[in-house]
Amino acid sequence: MNHVFEFFFGQYAEYETSDIALEIVAVIFGFMSVWFSKQNKVLVFPTGMISTIIFVYLLLKWELLGDMMINAYYFIMSVYGWYIWTKKVDTLRVTPISKTTYNEKKISIAIFLATLLFVYLVYKSFDKWTSWVAYVDTITTAIFFVGMWLMAKRKLENWIFWIIGDIISVPLYFYKGFTFTSLQYLGFTFIAIFGYIAWKKNINNSPQTV
Repeated sequence: MNHVFEFFFGQYAEYETSDIALEIVAVIFGFMSVWFSKQNKVLVFPTGMISTIIFVYLLLKWELLGDMMINAYYFIMSVYGWYIWTKKVDTLRVTPISKTTYNEKKISIAIFLATLLFVYLVYKSFDKWTSWVAYVDTITTAIFFVGMWLMAKRKLENWIFWIIGDIISVPLYFYKGFTFTSLQYLGFTFIAIFGYIAWKKNINNSPQTV
């Protein structure tokens, strides 16, 4: 039993207790945020912002630049998403769930490619482009950037990007030594699958949504 515990959590022996506690708090608020997103509730944003602020601090401290930029971007997009989700499209309704338009797909591709280039340049400038982790980090950052933008726009397809990014992140964060965060992304994967199903049902039951 001790060997199992050591395998999953042994790396935390080198971390400060306060950092471990902060990671756990960030994971809890992260779960709350994704769950509220699945439920199509605007609380996804304030809970997510708490989680991202904590992770920005921790990831900057641990010199994980790609992950830090993801969370900083999440915070900015949460402010934008909070506005979009509460914006009235008429006197009765706020912005509804909808499918991604052709123009939004083109913007998504542009965000993906621009993010790849941006993260690569950041890694190179800090001399961190030194292992396969940097390559994977760059790709997952681009995936999550698109996913967050689509979620802020309340687009169904955001869940597809979350699912792909979450699946990649489970082993990636475990390899980096962050077991709690790895477990968080494992949970996120299942919630994202059910989130996609729930949002798709919402669209099917809302004939006014284009």
